[in-house]
Amino acid sequence: MPIYMANLGEEYLIKKVGGLEETKHHLKNLGFVPGAQVSVVAVMNGNLIVQVKDARVAISKELAGKIII
Repeated sequence: MPIYMANLGEEYLIKKVGGLEETKHHLKNLGFVPGAQVSVVAVMNGNLIVQVKDARVAISKELAGKIII
C-alpha cells in the first residue's frame, strides 16, 4: 500500500519506490530506499511529514503515492 495510507506513528518497511527514474533518484536522496524503516508523523492538507532514518521529511501526497510499504 502507498505510504499515505499508513497509520500515524506506526513503523513500516519500504518495499518499493516507483515513478520515473528522476523521481526514484530524488526519493533515494531523501532516504526512501527499499528496506528502510519509515513512519508517518503528521498529515497536513494531504501532505505528509515522514520520519525516515534520523530525519523528518515533508512530501506531497502525489510523491507519497510512489512509496510502497
